[in-house]
Amino acid sequence: MTTTPVVRALGDLAHGSAHPGTTACSCPPPQVLADRNDGTVVRSGPVVAKAHAADSDTPALLARLSLAASPPLAGILLPPLPAPDVPPAGAGGRTVSLWPYGRPVDPSDPDAAPWEEAAVLLARLHRTPPPRPLPPMRGPVKAARAVARMCRAVPGGPCTAPVLAAWRGLPGWARAENPVPPHRDGYLCHGDLHLGQLVRHPAPQGPWLLIDMDDAGLGDPAWDLARPAAWYAAGLLPPGIWLRFLDAYRAAGGPAVRADGDPWPELDVVARALTVQTAALALAKSAAEERSPDEVEQLMIDACVRIASLPPELVSEPPS
Repeated sequence: MTTTPVVRALGDLAHGSAHPGTTACSCPPPQVLADRNDGTVVRSGPVVAKAHAADSDTPALLARLSLAASPPLAGILLPPLPAPDVPPAGAGGRTVSLWPYGRPVDPSDPDAAPWEEAAVLLARLHRTPPPRPLPPMRGPVKAARAVARMCRAVPGGPCTAPVLAAWRGLPGWARAENPVPPHRDGYLCHGDLHLGQLVRHPAPQGPWLLIDMDDAGLGDPAWDLARPAAWYAAGLLPPGIWLRFLDAYRAAGGPAVRADGDPWPELDVVARALTVQTAALALAKSAAEERSPDEVEQLMIDACVRIASLPPELVSEPPS
């Protein structure tokens, strides 16, 4: 196991929560599930400890985390475990939360990916009235940060030109520069939906639940459909899977798109924003690793080339 102070502190915290008291045990070493700038996650048996990003707005983060414990969100979000009042020594002052372990999506079995279940959970989340005041959903902020990261990693690089052109073609609210239009605001959103944000709890065969509320808040619910929409538009997600996801969301009464007909008037902007975000991160990561973008990354960069080449009157057209 990586032995940074944060990882050690989280491992001790998770182990202590799983085995209160001084009873000896023969547990395997804690397991690092993620160790990134935006979050370090360590598991010990049935308990997962997470240190949230060091630059988090603490009151906003605590408001977001409290959603998972709200009764109206039961059966939609994984509920947390009691966490320490202050971060443990070694956590660097970062906010720490504790969670029950849930079994994640198996990346080696794409045919079993829970697209319909994810769609239904999103629809239920979007239909739930916010139980308390919340900050804005952070999806547009994450997109803007991805573009800034690309510009730092590849300053002035010609490969960034189509990504920046596609970025400049987005409305200000999708670039985190202006508020979301009032008619699309005020919905309870996850903010960073992908299949890695679903787990089965109780593991291994409990119902699917959403996790990771660090970016949740109020905003346009279409943003939570943006990643699969962008993948479909770029050719990464087969049409059949995209339609299963969209149909399940609509059947569950999701408000992000109209109940039938063409969904792209609601999805076009957010899908373009996630395309830019993904392409920007691809360029930043490949530059940091001194390699060329891989095939999947290149597909998203190529999608930005197509977006940047569209005349303004066509940017709201659905993909062909």
